[in-house]
Amino acid sequence: MSWDLSITAQTLTFLVSFNALQCAQLVLEGEAPELRGMHANPNCINKYGYFPLHQAAERFSVDMIKLLLRHGASANVRTVGKEIIEDLLPLHVAVENTCLHKYLEDNLSPSQNHLDYIYNLIRLLCLPEMKIFLDTTRLLAEKTNNLLGELWKYIEDGKLTQSAVLLLAAQEQIRGGCSSSSKKDGFDMIKSNILRLSFTLIWGKGSNEMPQKLLEEMKALYCAGLLVDVISRVGEPLSAYIQAHSEVPHVEVLEHVSSILKEYGFCPTGDSMDTLNLQPYDCKKSDRESCGTGLQMQTEQLRKRPICMLQRKRLRERK
Repeated sequence: MSWDLSITAQTLTFLVSFNALQCAQLVLEGEAPELRGMHANPNCINKYGYFPLHQAAERFSVDMIKLLLRHGASANVRTVGKEIIEDLLPLHVAVENTCLHKYLEDNLSPSQNHLDYIYNLIRLLCLPEMKIFLDTTRLLAEKTNNLLGELWKYIEDGKLTQSAVLLLAAQEQIRGGCSSSSKKDGFDMIKSNILRLSFTLIWGKGSNEMPQKLLEEMKALYCAGLLVDVISRVGEPLSAYIQAHSEVPHVEVLEHVSSILKEYGFCPTGDSMDTLNLQPYDCKKSDRESCGTGLQMQTEQLRKRPICMLQRKRLRERK
């Protein structure tokens, strides 16, 4: 009697969800004698409608993502099904979950002055705790098709935080136009799109358009334009600083990032950033001490959030 055995998508998803790197490598390679030639398919969708790379992206596991990509996983697979938000790339999962970070949720408000909002957003993304999220996004962006198109969707929808995460993490791909054959700078292309959309809003609206709504749309575009301008000019030194300073007190990071911005002609203020709000959970240590336990809890909580968290969050936004 013979058995028709296979390594299911659910099995691989389970291994990825627990970040079991060695086990995942074994089933992907299929070389262990016990597997009898079977190996897992990295592009097999599970019953919930997402792929192993979506799960790895949600856990912000750079090593697992590299492993899956090395064994042929596609970064261009999209979620599908009734139990999940459809049409999400692994890149979307990483970006959206990054935006759920406590630091961003606690320290950014739409009521802030637009300049303070943009500068505070950039400074927050340069904090050491954000490095793993930017690294994950960068890795997925390198393998994602039509990256500029995905970025433009965020900008067009007025999603500044998501736009900032993608701009800062994937600036190298954006500068290259996201194509080896393209000589255009993606930042210039995005700036042109913003300018074109601004003219459309000003001249293309009918007489029934509410002035207040138009002002809000123009403000959002202005903020997006400023964000793109800042990252296009200061993104490289900011990225170099993030990579070289993985364990630096918050106050020092905020001061240094502000000095980099000023060096390139931008004028951020320090009045709107309260470092007391940069304490994860109930961490009581001073800003110049390591809050390693609290930071680990924050990262682990985000890593363990199921993809349906994004669904619930978006449903709330639609109400």
